[in-house]
Amino acid sequence: MTQTVEHPPLRPVGGRPSLQDYTRQLWQRRHFIYAESRARAFSGNRDYLLGNLWLVGRPILDGMIYYVVFALILRTDRGIDNFPAYLLIGVFLFSFTLRVTNTGVTSMLTSRNMLQSFSFPRASIPLSVITRETISMAPVLATMLVLIVLVSEENPISATWLLFPGVFALQVLFNTSVALYAARLGFELPDLRFFVAFIARLWFYASGVMYSITRFVNEGFWLWALQANPMYLVLDMSRDLLIYDTVPPLRHWLIMLLWAALSPLMAYYYFWRQEASYGQER
Repeated sequence: MTQTVEHPPLRPVGGRPSLQDYTRQLWQRRHFIYAESRARAFSGNRDYLLGNLWLVGRPILDGMIYYVVFALILRTDRGIDNFPAYLLIGVFLFSFTLRVTNTGVTSMLTSRNMLQSFSFPRASIPLSVITRETISMAPVLATMLVLIVLVSEENPISATWLLFPGVFALQVLFNTSVALYAARLGFELPDLRFFVAFIARLWFYASGVMYSITRFVNEGFWLWALQANPMYLVLDMSRDLLIYDTVPPLRHWLIMLLWAALSPLMAYYYFWRQEASYGQER
């Protein structure tokens, strides 16, 4: 007697599932991604004498150097109220995106053995990066807010501070796209990790971390392009809320919402398209 057994179609290990199945598999692993990210969030500096103090120590030292160079020597602080707080916000928040970029671009290469040994949605790796770095930002943000109060001549705390978590959430969403793009590009172009520092430096200067962009560019295409930069928007909106007791203009909210909504979706699709190749021998 012949018995017929039905089974789902066989698929090669490491193949690319449909986008819908891929998303469902990722969702099923969400608790593992979070638990693994939380466990590793504060382990990156454990081999150093000061440990996780470097999470806040490095931005503080960077801010001090930039203050000496750009405020005391070059005098770029002219026309900027509460420049120390202005600088703190720029350095602390940009460092978040910078860490996501640097970690994301090497994330697939450093996980090569795992990629070749196990079958799982590869996007788990860059998503773990952004989750880990976001968790690590908790003490950094707390330190930044305390320092803003300490360096301000008048108490800057106001009702507009309640809107800052919304701006930070938009930055997290945008940084998710950064992690996904960096992970795939870093896998396909391993030498990219040597160029990230130069790209990040250009982005750093174009975001107005330590000076007002409008001091050097007043009109035309370049002003429009610089002000559409998502990191410029994050910094400018955060400064309005945390220093100047001002709600950012609606235009800034809308542009940042577009960045935060569209860029992760595009980056997710871009990463998924290469799914079948991440576990292959190179």
